[in-house]
Amino acid sequence: MSRASARHILVKTEEQCNNLKTEIENGVEFADLAEQHSLCPSGKQGGELGEFGPGQMVKEFDTVVFSAPIGEVQGPVETQFGFHLLEVTKRSD
Repeated sequence: MSRASARHILVKTEEQCNNLKTEIENGVEFADLAEQHSLCPSGKQGGELGEFGPGQMVKEFDTVVFSAPIGEVQGPVETQFGFHLLEVTKRSD
C-alpha cells in the first residue's frame, strides 16, 4: 500500500496562501512559515504531518499528496478547513 509523508501550511485565504508560496520560492524556509502562519497544530512542528496512507486525509489533500512531485510546494489547495500549501516529503508505493 502507498504511504506518504507531507508537510503543510493552513491559512484562511487563498491570497495569504499565494503570498506564502512566493516567500518560499524566494528562499524563506517552509518550516519557519508554517510555525508563524499555519492554523493547524502541526505548524509547531514546521507543518509536518508524519506518514499516512490513502484515504486518511481529506479528499482534496489526498489527491495532491499521492500525485504531486516530491519536494515541490503545491497549492493553494482548498479544503473545508481553508487553503493549504502542501509539500510531499516522501512517498512509497
